[in-house]
Amino acid sequence: MSNPLAPDSLAGKRVLVTGSSRGIGADTLGYFAEAGARVVVNYRNKARRAEQIVERITAAGGAALAVGADLTDHDSVQGMIDTIVGEWGGLDILVLNASGGMESGMGDDYALRLNRDAQVDLLTTALPHMAPGSRVVFVTSHQAHFVETAETLPEYVPVAKSKRAGELALREQIPALDEAGVEFVVVSGDMIEGTITATLLERINPGAISDRRESVGKLYNVAEFAAEVAAAALEPIPEDHTKLVGDVSEFVGTAS
Repeated sequence: MSNPLAPDSLAGKRVLVTGSSRGIGADTLGYFAEAGARVVVNYRNKARRAEQIVERITAAGGAALAVGADLTDHDSVQGMIDTIVGEWGGLDILVLNASGGMESGMGDDYALRLNRDAQVDLLTTALPHMAPGSRVVFVTSHQAHFVETAETLPEYVPVAKSKRAGELALREQIPALDEAGVEFVVVSGDMIEGTITATLLERINPGAISDRRESVGKLYNVAEFAAEVAAAALEPIPEDHTKLVGDVSEFVGTAS
């Protein structure tokens, strides 16, 4: 997949992508690094995998940090932001990519704590260190963005509802972001092949992803969707703060 960002288009910019030790986050981070940004590889417990990404980026002449944080723990989030500020002075792009809720053993309220509460906490913690002209990108799915009015896989509904709650809570921060001169955009896509979510759904409901692919004709893979997320960091902000990726014909007109 070619990089949607021009070489040096983000030269010197400071970027944090949450959940970036693998999957969409890692590929998004790679596009930013290739465009000249200084990037933070955020992880929860996969330190070595994050460090390997840093090693690849620095070997190619880029600048990167691996910073662990449990996004559901405010002190951990504060520590991550303090580390970034100490190293680079602040942030220019914050990509809220990390999400979850289908994992076992994390508690009944984990989806809401991660997908709603942690997103707002991270944004409010980072905002004082983002200069005017900075941008926040929230990554979600059509199944979550349109969950109030469109059907989705029953196994995914609790996660979808928590992701939508997180999006709405972040949208409530737009006046504060506007006051600070910080831009906000939501990037929404269909199920993405190769992600942990897709793997878990397929495990619970065999055939779910292939059925979805057949229904819509094409599902983006990780690299393709990550390219859309990376591009959203520089593209003009839509009036409704929402970038819909791929086929949305079955959703359009149901919510926004």
